[in-house]
Amino acid sequence: MRHLLLVAMPTLILSAGMAQAATIEVTIEKMAFSPAEIAAKIGDTIEWVNKDTFVHTASVKGGWDVQLPVKKSGSVVVDKAGTLDYYCRFHPNMKGRIIVAP
Repeated sequence: MRHLLLVAMPTLILSAGMAQAATIEVTIEKMAFSPAEIAAKIGDTIEWVNKDTFVHTASVKGGWDVQLPVKKSGSVVVDKAGTLDYYCRFHPNMKGRIIVAP
C-alpha cells in the first residue's frame, strides 16, 4: 500500500498545477453586452448568449466575427494575450472589451 501512495502523489501534484480553460458567458439583452468588460486567459472560451429580439454580432476589426441570431449563442476561444475591443456590426454603439492574460 505504501508503494501505491508514492506513485499516486506525483500524479496529483502535477494535475493540481495545470490550469483549466474556462467558459465566460456574456449576455446580450436590451441592445447591450453584459458584462461589457471581462477578463479571460488564453484558451478560455467566450460565449455570447443573444436574449434580444435582434440579430447581433461580436466583431473585432481585422479579427473574428461571431454571428449571433435571435435567441441563440456563439463563441470564440481566445488565443493570444492583449485587449480585444469588440462591437456589433449591426449596432455599432454596442461595445465590449475582453482583457486576455497569458
